[in-house]
Amino acid sequence: MPAPISVVIPTLNAAAGLGPTLASLTEGLREGLIAELIIADGGSEDDIAWLAEEIGARLVAAPRGRGRQLAAGAQAARGAWLLFLHADTVLDPGWSAAARRHMRAHPDAAGWFRLRFDAPGAAARWTAGWANLRARLFGLPYGDQGLLVRAQVYRAAGGHPPVALMEDVALARRLRMRPLDAGATTSAARYLRDGWLRRGWINLSTLALYLAGADPERLARRYERAGRRRLSRR
Repeated sequence: MPAPISVVIPTLNAAAGLGPTLASLTEGLREGLIAELIIADGGSEDDIAWLAEEIGARLVAAPRGRGRQLAAGAQAARGAWLLFLHADTVLDPGWSAAARRHMRAHPDAAGWFRLRFDAPGAAARWTAGWANLRARLFGLPYGDQGLLVRAQVYRAAGGHPPVALMEDVALARRLRMRPLDAGATTSAARYLRDGWLRRGWINLSTLALYLAGADPERLARRYERAGRRRLSRR
């Protein structure tokens, strides 16, 4: 049988840090799960085109914005299943076996990975724990938890909306969600920059406002302003 998974990674000037994410995918290649890697780029000014060529990935140009980039990558994908990963998310060893079990047992559900942050301490553990609890109780994982979904199911749900923020939550609300028996480690850079409590509050309040009906474009501007204010105080 042909390899079933198309991996889609959105990038924006992420080439320098993409190595660990790519390395974590190699077991999927060895196990015959990954058919192709699609890099959906939003106008990078780094070496992403060279990197894509070197590793044999397909480079898809898309308007900047994670939702638009993910949608463009999915549209180009040929696999029966789609695995969406952020450029700073690294899958744990053993993820391919968990993915295979999910594809066999739950073909009509989307799967997400247990989240960890690449930072020590209780704040990192508590924040990841809340993210995993939110995903389990409410079926609302964020994009840094990855998403494995059958292409037919993804397209029937309308795919990622072309919005600047909350594209992951918007899609998750239209899918049946199940946790995968595997983890993923993602970057804690924003939390370390802004502070764990401040960044956690920004994320939680943004989610609450979105669920209450706020415009994602306005939320995106608010989200970025909050980060810039923190930087300006330093």
